[in-house]
Amino acid sequence: MTHAALPDPFIMLTWILGGILVLFSALALLVIAVPELVNPANLIAAAMDTGVIEALALTFGAGCVAVLILLITGTPLAYALSRTSSRWKGPVETLIDLPLALPHTVAGLMIYLLFMTRGIIGSPFQQIGVFFEDAFLGIVMAMVFVSSPYYVNTVREGFTRVPVHLEYVARTLGASRFDAFRRVALPLCSRHIWSGALLAWGRAIGEFAAVIMIAYFPMVISALIYQRFSTGGIAEARSIAFVMIVICLVVFWTLRHLTRRSGVYDDRA
Repeated sequence: MTHAALPDPFIMLTWILGGILVLFSALALLVIAVPELVNPANLIAAAMDTGVIEALALTFGAGCVAVLILLITGTPLAYALSRTSSRWKGPVETLIDLPLALPHTVAGLMIYLLFMTRGIIGSPFQQIGVFFEDAFLGIVMAMVFVSSPYYVNTVREGFTRVPVHLEYVARTLGASRFDAFRRVALPLCSRHIWSGALLAWGRAIGEFAAVIMIAYFPMVISALIYQRFSTGGIAEARSIAFVMIVICLVVFWTLRHLTRRSGVYDDRA
């Protein structure tokens, strides 16, 4: 007679301990979702509210532009950090990691001082008609700053896992340094690039304090939720928050599902 294998006690323990965190996240979602599903009138009103739609479009759009900037600037930086042992590596890594530890208001103050109309960067741009203060570009730059560690660190880890000798082989076959990077390192790091972009986008669209210090108007969704909470109470803010939650759940699930099917992202790797 064969007996079913008993569950691994250690695996059971990990599920029990990890389940505490899952339960916490589930409860946080339920306190938002249940009242809205029981009485969906406010939810429907929030979903059709022009102000909410505009804030969502602004938030997601700015987040996408921020990630595009990180793809262009953060990918080369991540590669350089993974392939160098320069004495400047430590200070650069520290600067990149800085937003992780800063209070969001401090990050916002730094962005404001840089990009305000009298700022080091904002002032010369103002002379040519480009504005950051209370503008879309200010929102984007705040998002870039707070989300950059998530992208750079994730992609740097990906490049670190790409064996350097593969690039050397490509170069011995006649490829230039750039071609070796483009045809060997970049494709092999694609999973981490995608993961870093997703993390950075999620961090960017969730930012509040750093964004409102440079651009309270136009309103991103986090600022709108706070304003509606202050003026309309919990019910109105909760409805908008649930709309945001549903959209984020759908976006993240869809992207991960599509990329797993294509083989770009695989949690088992």
